[in-house]
Amino acid sequence: MQVFYADQFVLPLPPGHRFPMGKYSLLRDRIAADLPDLRLAPAPAATDGELALVHTPGYIAAISDGSIDAGAMREIGFPWSLAMAERARRSVGATISACRAAFAEGIAANIAGGTHHAYAEKGGGFCVFNDAAVASRLMQAERARASRDVLRVAIIDLDVHQGNGSARIFQGDDSVFTLSLHAQKNFPFRKEASDLDVGLPDGCRDDEYLQALDGALAELERRFDPGLLIYLAGADPHEGDRLGRLKLTWEGLQQRDQRVFDWARQRRLPLAMAMAGGYGHRVEDTVQVQVNTFRLAAAHARRWQNLAR
Repeated sequence: MQVFYADQFVLPLPPGHRFPMGKYSLLRDRIAADLPDLRLAPAPAATDGELALVHTPGYIAAISDGSIDAGAMREIGFPWSLAMAERARRSVGATISACRAAFAEGIAANIAGGTHHAYAEKGGGFCVFNDAAVASRLMQAERARASRDVLRVAIIDLDVHQGNGSARIFQGDDSVFTLSLHAQKNFPFRKEASDLDVGLPDGCRDDEYLQALDGALAELERRFDPGLLIYLAGADPHEGDRLGRLKLTWEGLQQRDQRVFDWARQRRLPLAMAMAGGYGHRVEDTVQVQVNTFRLAAAHARRWQNLAR
């Protein structure tokens, strides 16, 4: 299973900034130490042309050269820097690469990504470019060159925050299905309409969450037949998350991941995974949630290989 990273591009954040930038290198180190069968590779940078499949040319240029308005950067939540712009491109490139690898091998992953608050013309909530949206559009374009069939993409967004940018980008597009399972009272406070939104109450625990997920997957299956699945496996529903408001345990999150992997395997769907949010009181807890996800993903990759034989 291939895993793509861009943690070598570290944003120069001010002291006390609440974004845990160090989690990405910690996760890569844990994968290398604990899951040596996973193949780590640096992510390429998404090109202007790839980003323009979703984002407006003016926004791409402003992020690239630093001319973006200070208010727009405050909405994103990072100060502008060359490292920020390059990391944003490579986060998209990692999900693109994971999608291509998933078609070949069944499953692949981006250590970062899941930047679902980015709209076509702006960013927000620590999200600059929308990696899942750009990857979906590029995979559709690449498949269209090889086949007249339109690739249908399902985005299963299990970050604790609603995927408002993705929902807005794909509104009215019946070739992409956006499913968001999130804390209803959490950020963003102005939600967009996904194809399927499931808002959960504060303090939601394992049983209630998993029941809601089962119902959402059943509804997705009833309404949509995808050829590619992009999974945003946020760590922030964990009970130890500073920004989550839900109360899932380690075991509950592993059951969540297993349900998604089983759903994809039963349908022989290629699955590209991005790790999305995670803001634990202890960064080690966020990383452990993600390592658990990667361990299950590695098992899914082995089962996929057995199916292919």
